[in-house]
Amino acid sequence: MCAGGDLNIQESGPALRKFVAPEFIFGPGASGLAGRYARNFGIRKVLLVSDRNVASQEWFVDICRSLDDAGVVWTLFTGLSENPKSGEVMRGAEVFMAEECTGIVAVGGGSPMDCAKGIGVVSSNREHILAFEGVDEVRLPGPPLICVPTTAGSSADVSQFAIISDEVGRRKVAIISKTLVPDISLADPGPLLTLPPDITAFTGVDALVHAVEAYVSNAGSPVTDLHARRAIELVITSLPSVMEDLYDPECRYRTMMASLHAGLAFSNASLGAVHAMAHALGGYLDIAHGCANALLLEHVVAYNYPAARERYTDIARIMGGTGQGGADELASLIREFRHSVGIGGTIHDIGVGRSDIQALAVRAAADPCLATNPRTATIEDLEGIYEAAL
Repeated sequence: MCAGGDLNIQESGPALRKFVAPEFIFGPGASGLAGRYARNFGIRKVLLVSDRNVASQEWFVDICRSLDDAGVVWTLFTGLSENPKSGEVMRGAEVFMAEECTGIVAVGGGSPMDCAKGIGVVSSNREHILAFEGVDEVRLPGPPLICVPTTAGSSADVSQFAIISDEVGRRKVAIISKTLVPDISLADPGPLLTLPPDITAFTGVDALVHAVEAYVSNAGSPVTDLHARRAIELVITSLPSVMEDLYDPECRYRTMMASLHAGLAFSNASLGAVHAMAHALGGYLDIAHGCANALLLEHVVAYNYPAARERYTDIARIMGGTGQGGADELASLIREFRHSVGIGGTIHDIGVGRSDIQALAVRAAADPCLATNPRTATIEDLEGIYEAAL
């Protein structure tokens, strides 16, 4: 008989699971390989997708130079916002086709990378980006996509997710397809040294939420568990140190590694109610995604706890607790952690009122991330969680 060891295998036992991941290069200097890989993929002309702040950084010039040195022509597109809008994706696709680009390099956090994924999908399928909402709705893969992540949290560089805002419907649309997995991620911790404190904290806690939700997901597996547990450990031990010294390269390296592990976990196990509810908040009120996640996590944990008691107990121990205090202990640990990295307050403090709750719950109930939440949640349940988070 095989010994169980200390791995918390899914209670349902062995099951058939699919695991998808891109090629990735991790470490200092990885971003400078963008040109080499664009040339290797046979890209003649690149649409370089980023945002204006990232494009103003000194190290961004090195990425552009790598394309020049490889003989790859490029056109810069920075017409996107923090929560990329469907109209921005469509304008980016127009530029891609007008410039006769054959590949995309995305440099930035989750917004540029999600926008780049959307541009690729539209350019190949010639339909509006919102037509691909849901799971496995993308018929044709996009052109080659190279991602250079510059935050440690979104994990869009290794995931099969893209989140696009429907500005007319005031909602976030989740597009989930293996065709969205980038061809390569060039994960360089160097650019993290220029991140301000608020983005550092929001994206770091986003990685934590990715890992926690993947670990309790009803679509998890022993492989995703390994990545999720390691991501939680790395975030808990490294993010507070980064907040004390934003220029510590070793701690920044560890947060980037946490984001990679979390991305490999949630891309294959999916997410849960925290993300469904945060997507609703972000689409309805244009709230920063990582902040919304941070303020919702402890309340979703309290709701989910009876359905994933052993897994949440394990998470509490990883976070330094006893694991014997139930939902209250874990919620307290999460709350203390977010406060320790400078994320205080409630969703009321970022503009949510009781009059918004019903509309938010309806939007969250339609989000595909809710399908893998460990506990079934009705619209009324979601309203109760939002109420608790006020």
